[in-house]
Amino acid sequence: MKLETAPEPKYWHLKTVLSDALDTEFTVGEILPNERDLAARFGVARATLRQALEQLELEGRLQRRRGVGTTVAPPRVGVAVDPTRHTWPGAAGDDWQAVAASETDTVPAAVARLLETASGEAVHVVRRNRVSAGQPVAAELLYVRSDAVPDCAEVVAADPAAGARAVLRALQALDLDGQDRTVELGSARAEDAKQLDRLPGSPVLVVTTRYVSQGRATAVAVSTYRADTCRLTFGEREAEPLLAG
Repeated sequence: MKLETAPEPKYWHLKTVLSDALDTEFTVGEILPNERDLAARFGVARATLRQALEQLELEGRLQRRRGVGTTVAPPRVGVAVDPTRHTWPGAAGDDWQAVAASETDTVPAAVARLLETASGEAVHVVRRNRVSAGQPVAAELLYVRSDAVPDCAEVVAADPAAGARAVLRALQALDLDGQDRTVELGSARAEDAKQLDRLPGSPVLVVTTRYVSQGRATAVAVSTYRADTCRLTFGEREAEPLLAG
């Protein structure tokens, strides 16, 4: 089938045609033909084909796997983002896994603005991972003002794993005034890509949550979710598997 003239960009029209083909001609996990054969089949340049494939990957319809090729992606998994809303990270029912903690006086500028920290001010950083159905779906950096949990510094320095747990426990003892959240599309940094078993630059959803206690920002969580396999849900609804696309 050749593509006919369409008002939208050619790669976008091709994406629609390819999406229909994925639904009718291919199964989950099946490897697509190579780019040369696909371009010849649809009568387009390989550059146009790559644009369409990249868009389908962004939408979670395809996965590009090193050493394998481009495969049809499985259904996305619905992942609940803080369904209880008014809780600290690490509270009961939190299905994140604490990995390690460290202390630093250098944090990303955007995080420093949210935390309202001065240059050189110490901050605890807790790394956490999230797994669903045995598959890594998210990685998180939780930045906590050191002066909000002053008894954790020695534990963090002596044992990063125990320090992570200590910081999370200390947060539970504080009154949580509220939280606010933003969600944006981004690209996986090298460290996050490694945690998520993806290539650097892969599409991700970045959820940034600021936690306020005693009238000031106390912690900021930057949670990076795989955009190809996750669909985020908010509120009290229980997460369920959802179809991609």
